[in-house]
Amino acid sequence: MEDVSSQEVAYSGLDDEELMQRLSYRDVAAFRALYGRYGNLVYSTSLRVVRDAQIAEDMVQEIFLRIWRKPESYMPQRGRFMTWLSSVTRNRAVDEVRSRNRRFRHETASPEERERDLPGPESDDPLLTAEMADQRRLILAALSGLPREQRETIELAYFGGLTQQEISERLGLPLGTVKTRIRLGMQKLRVALTPELKWES
Repeated sequence: MEDVSSQEVAYSGLDDEELMQRLSYRDVAAFRALYGRYGNLVYSTSLRVVRDAQIAEDMVQEIFLRIWRKPESYMPQRGRFMTWLSSVTRNRAVDEVRSRNRRFRHETASPEERERDLPGPESDDPLLTAEMADQRRLILAALSGLPREQRETIELAYFGGLTQQEISERLGLPLGTVKTRIRLGMQKLRVALTPELKWES
């Protein structure tokens, strides 16, 4: 039986399309070869968008798991595998950032903004409405309890939609200071809200 090292050498010579074809037959060695070949690319692409090492690592696992489960989602006739993989990774990373921003904005929205986001009259749920109003009050109270400089950077990032670099330029602060203020502010929000809310990080 071929040992693992010689098998890896053999698979390293196969092109991406051949490896993906072998994935259709649940070839674990082909999966390992693709992961070794593109794992770092997926991680670095994700990290540039989400700017969070742990989330980027999770996305690597998620994307390669999707590839393992549905190798037919890649169609060679539409282009190179690396181009397709980069596009899939960027799209998933952008979706993750948008989802996090939507959750945060929803949880900290004003009553008027919350009302616009609620289901229409035909599906009104008084209990849900009351629960959401309670959560809003808790979050706004937690935000108001942050030091001004931390609250300011969080508002610019999540409400203003600015990147950390843009916040640094707007406030005239070192980038490291901005990152620290946001990190400390979010940690304090989680500590304040965790006993009351099911916080989604």
